[in-house]
Formats: sequence, structure tokens, C-alpha cells
Amino acid sequence: MAKNTLEYSKKILIKVSFDIKLFRKELAKAYQYLMEHEVEELINWVKVNFGEQYCLKPIYVKK
Repeated sequence: MAKNTLEYSKKILIKVSFDIKLFRKELAKAYQYLMEHEVEELINWVKVNFGEQYCLKPIYVKK
């Protein structure tokens, strides 16, 4: 299921990439639902596909 969440997050980010504020909002949401190693993969994917300016530093919250 986790891989599906990662792929779903990527699809959403592609769709909202026209607006950097919306993109960052969706990226922050994705961070909440992914595991740490998946977050790193998503960050790398964002850097490759959209550039450094679209990245956010993830904030990890212990549950």
C-alpha cells in the first residue's frame, strides 16, 4: 500500500505543479502519509522533475 501512496502523491503533484503554493501544500500532505525512506525518494523525485525551488524540508513528528 505504501508504494501506492507514493505513486498517488506523485500523480497529484504533477497535476498541481502549475501553482507552487498548491504544490507545496500537497507535498506537505504527502510527507504526513509516507514513511521516512519514501519521503526521501519523493524529495529526490521532486528535485529531478521540478527543481530545487519546489522542495520543502520535511518536518518529522513522532506519533
